[in-house]
Amino acid sequence: MSAPRISMHRLEEVLRLHRRGVSARRVGRLLKMSRNTVRRYLVALEGAGLLNGAPESLPELAALQAAVRAAHEPVPGPQERSSVEQWRPTIEALEAKGTGAKAITDTLRLEHEDFDGSYDAVKRFCRRLRAQRPPDPNLVAIPVETRPGQVAQVDFFEVPKILDPKEGRLRRCWLFVMVLAHSRHMFIDLVFDQRAETWQRLHVEAFAFFGGVPAVVVPDNLKAAVIRAVFDSSGEVALNRTYVELARHYGFQIDPTPAYSPKKKGKVERAGQYVRKNFILPRDFVDIHDARAQRARWVNEIAGQRLHGTTGKRPLEVFSAIEKDQLLPLPAAPFTPTVWHLAKVHTDSHLQFRKHLYSVPWQQIGEHLWVRATHETVAVVSLEGRLATHRRCDGHGRTTEARHLPPAREQWRHQSREYWEERAERLGPEVLTYVAELFETDDVLLQLRKVQAIVIFLADYPPTRRTAACRRARHFGVTGVRAFKDILRKELDLEPLPGTLVPTFGSLSDPRFARGAAAFATTNILPEA
Repeated sequence: MSAPRISMHRLEEVLRLHRRGVSARRVGRLLKMSRNTVRRYLVALEGAGLLNGAPESLPELAALQAAVRAAHEPVPGPQERSSVEQWRPTIEALEAKGTGAKAITDTLRLEHEDFDGSYDAVKRFCRRLRAQRPPDPNLVAIPVETRPGQVAQVDFFEVPKILDPKEGRLRRCWLFVMVLAHSRHMFIDLVFDQRAETWQRLHVEAFAFFGGVPAVVVPDNLKAAVIRAVFDSSGEVALNRTYVELARHYGFQIDPTPAYSPKKKGKVERAGQYVRKNFILPRDFVDIHDARAQRARWVNEIAGQRLHGTTGKRPLEVFSAIEKDQLLPLPAAPFTPTVWHLAKVHTDSHLQFRKHLYSVPWQQIGEHLWVRATHETVAVVSLEGRLATHRRCDGHGRTTEARHLPPAREQWRHQSREYWEERAERLGPEVLTYVAELFETDDVLLQLRKVQAIVIFLADYPPTRRTAACRRARHFGVTGVRAFKDILRKELDLEPLPGTLVPTFGSLSDPRFARGAAAFATTNILPEA
């Protein structure tokens, strides 16, 4: 026999009516109960000595319920006994570890040859165990009351794609929501990315919309806010330096939500669902500009004027009357948007930010340095201080300062003829003449590498010697840095030239061909001018 349903109200009424002399048939009719059920209740109460007495002084409800339960202890039928009941200790131990019903079934089949239970039986048994288990106090939701102006919760929510007029296509879109925890007044916006710059800009606009700053902001664990999250309060949270700079400017504190705990910022979670269902889904926006143009009216006239299900008040009225004056004042100086980014210095003495390469001192190669970027500048910072500052140039490209490269190798990055002719001109007119002629010696083979080596080598010698060396090299039609090394190291530049060669065979214009014997026979030796 199954256990009778003992209702507090009905059990008391049965006893009260009986003490007034009402028959069991009439009691059942009045309480809409079976007269047999009424008789069972009365028999149970009589056995416990609780049946008779004054109608006005009824026993405690707990005593009535205990008497009925004692007289009608439920006896489970054979269909209610699980086929895997004999394996209860093993199933309870595995289920307590968080093992699922399928894994428990497979484990029992593998480790016990006499196990013949089904997966469905194990699943039903696990469900029964969970129902019999008392509530876990750690899972009890504790309502938190916040003071006016104390807390704001913020998060992103994905919404259906919206047209981007700039790119002319539908793009993935996110809804940004910041809700004040006390009044439930909110700021919303729609964006196409969750970058740190966007996260900063949305906060600045939200604070301007509210006309003040909450004391604490509770974000989710997105990278624009939290670099490293922890699972409990015992660990250390690493905040995004971009977000830290924003918080210091406006004077609020950051309280990140623990990982995988959306209920700990339930106010903004619920607000995001409300905005999505009430504002986003019912409307067909032309593009994102149309959506942003309609949001302010919806927030003020719909969301702000609704009776909130939890507070029972209109958010905009509570905000205007109480919370607005409790917010921190906006700072006098405007906030300069900044982005912090950790980047590695590559072997070319450059690091990358937003696809662009910026130079740093070559001694920092292999190090990880912080980049602090504004709309105008990109600063590279180490523990010792600022290392470099560049003008910001997003997109592919390279910005290099010569002083950041090794002095002996910096000039090798220049590959234009104009640069090396300018370098040669600074060394003297004879050097420039020689370099210009060397560039013209071949219409196919580029002579840049020879010119680079010669100019760099000649820079270490005084003007008189490098001028004489270039004259001798032109006189004999020799090219290459090895010839200059022989001339200067053997001090051949200090000796007078033998004369001027009349034939053009050995001129610098065609140095790839050696002069034949006939050329020496027809050479006129002229005194040096």
